[in-house]
Amino acid sequence: MTAPDQPVCPRHPDRVAYVRCQVCERPTCPDCQRPAPVGIHCVDCVRASAKTHRSATTVFGGRVALGRPVVTISLIALCTAIWLLQQAYPPLTDDFYYAPVQTGDQPYRLLTATFLHAQNQPTHLLFNMFALWIGGQFLEPALGRARFLTVYLVCALGGSVGFELLASSPNLTSLGGWYTPTLGASGAISGLFGAAIVCNRRLGIPIGGLVAIVLINVAIGFVVSGIAWQAHLGGAVTGLACGAIATYLGAERRRWQWPAYAAIVVLLVVLATVRFESVSVPAIVGL
Repeated sequence: MTAPDQPVCPRHPDRVAYVRCQVCERPTCPDCQRPAPVGIHCVDCVRASAKTHRSATTVFGGRVALGRPVVTISLIALCTAIWLLQQAYPPLTDDFYYAPVQTGDQPYRLLTATFLHAQNQPTHLLFNMFALWIGGQFLEPALGRARFLTVYLVCALGGSVGFELLASSPNLTSLGGWYTPTLGASGAISGLFGAAIVCNRRLGIPIGGLVAIVLINVAIGFVVSGIAWQAHLGGAVTGLACGAIATYLGAERRRWQWPAYAAIVVLLVVLATVRFESVSVPAIVGL
C-alpha cells in the first residue's frame, strides 16, 4: 500500500517509483524503465520515440535496440526448454545430435545439435547459457538484434562444420571421429567471443581478456575429454569472419553485410559437402 505523498508509476499505481523518465519526468517502476544513452526512459516514451523517429544505427550497421537483450534471452530460454524436453523425452537427443557421418542425409543436424545439451548434466547447459548471456549483452546491442541472431546461427553452423572438417576419418580398425556425436551451443558461443574480439578492436576496447577466453575455450578440449575442441575452433574462426564483416562493412556499407553473411554460409556448406564426399565410409570400414 503506497502513501498519498509517494510517487507511483502511472502504469502500475500500486508501485512506488522514485526514478523518473528523462523525457516526460513521470515516475517509472523497474518494469517500465528502459536504459537510454542518458538516464532512464519510460516504456511509453520509448514506444512514442520509435514511432516518430527513424531508427538509429550502431557503428556496425545494426538498429539501436534499447532495453533488454531479447534475442539473447530468447536463445537461452529456447536452449533451456529443449534441455527440459530432452529429460522428459530422451530419444530427442538421438534424433537431433550431430555426427559427421550424418552430413549427407541429415544435414539439418548441423544446426539442431547446437540447441541440444548433454542429458542429465545441467552444468553443461548452465555454463553455456552463462557464457551466452555474457557475450550477448555486449554483441546484441552493438550489432542489432537481427544481425546478432544471424551471427549466432552462422557461428553455430561454423562450429559443426569445423567439427566435421577436423574429425578423424574412419579406417580399418576404428570409426574415428566420423561417428562421434556432438551437441551444445559452445561452438556458436565461441563464435560470439570471436566476433567480439574484432568488434572491440574496432571500438578501441582492450581485447586481451577475450583472446584469452577464446584460446582457453579451444585448448580445454585437448585437456578435458568429451569436449569438441574442433567445434570451438570452427565457431571461433567463423566468429572472427563475422566480426570482420560487421566492422569493415559497418554503418556506411551495411547493405553489403547480408550478402557477406550469406557467402560465409555458402562457403561452410561447400566445405561440409566436399569433406563428406571425400570420405568413403563403406569402402574403408567395410559396412
